[in-house]
Amino acid sequence: MIVVTGAAGFIGSYFAGHLLKQGYGDIVLVDDFGRESKKNNYCDKKVTEKVNRSVFIEWLKKNEKHVQFVVHLGARTDTTEFNTSVFDELNFNYSCRIWESCVRYGLPLIYASSAATYGAGENGYSDDESEIAKLKPLNPYGESKQRFDMWALAQKEKPFFWAGFKFFNVYGPNEYHKGRMASVVFHSYHQIQNSGKVKLFRSHRPDFTDGEQIRDFVYVADVAKVLLYFMETRKHSGIYNLGTGKARSFNHLVKAVFSAAGKPPDIEYIDIPEDIRDKYQYFTEADMRKLRNTGYSNPFCTIEEGIEDYVKQYLKNQKIF
Repeated sequence: MIVVTGAAGFIGSYFAGHLLKQGYGDIVLVDDFGRESKKNNYCDKKVTEKVNRSVFIEWLKKNEKHVQFVVHLGARTDTTEFNTSVFDELNFNYSCRIWESCVRYGLPLIYASSAATYGAGENGYSDDESEIAKLKPLNPYGESKQRFDMWALAQKEKPFFWAGFKFFNVYGPNEYHKGRMASVVFHSYHQIQNSGKVKLFRSHRPDFTDGEQIRDFVYVADVAKVLLYFMETRKHSGIYNLGTGKARSFNHLVKAVFSAAGKPPDIEYIDIPEDIRDKYQYFTEADMRKLRNTGYSNPFCTIEEGIEDYVKQYLKNQKIF
């Protein structure tokens, strides 16, 4: 069995679908399956079992001899949530329990960290583990991911193989339920369909012009390929960046969406909401050398390639992967 937590969510459901497509048949999905809005992400997947996250630790205790790998992608990912107790429970405490269970039962583990740990980027975007303690996240979500990364590195007992991945700006199919937290690609496509234009945040810093805020956007299909590579090789434990290594501006991103949708660009710039303005990242770019040094050599989609696939294969057809 391969266990995937967060399997009703965006990256978790996509990765479960990727495993099925690659011929893995004995898959267990873990999540809170009570949200109707996420149902399409898992209802048609032919898997071994669906386990509610509230009983998963006990389930693992009873079934650990049948489990080969745990891929822990479940988390609260809302960067605008400031109730730290939510992150303490779901992102830190729960992850600690999964880690400890994997140590106890001799199971390999992959887990999701986040590029939100880098904050404003004043300490760069290197995944050198000796530098992680210096990072200063800008919100409670990033702080929860940073806290677990630090906790994992400090543990004397670790799974025989483990890897944490700092996801950068992931976009792609199965994110429809995320509301405000869905990618700019998702929101841009629907704005184009509804009004013919896209609203982007203007810059509130003199060193960036409107729409030229720069992020490392990575297609979820590439994320799934990296996770599968590490799951199958199990050779290089540690914390890794997972982006493309090449940042692009929001203007470039949105123009790619217009192109894929067959519409002329029409962009309007609006103020960043005050509740997130001082938490907003103007630049992120993954240093990918550490991951590449493990032997992973597949190319990453450009935003033009990834957006064309996402828009034409999924968004236009309202299709789930």
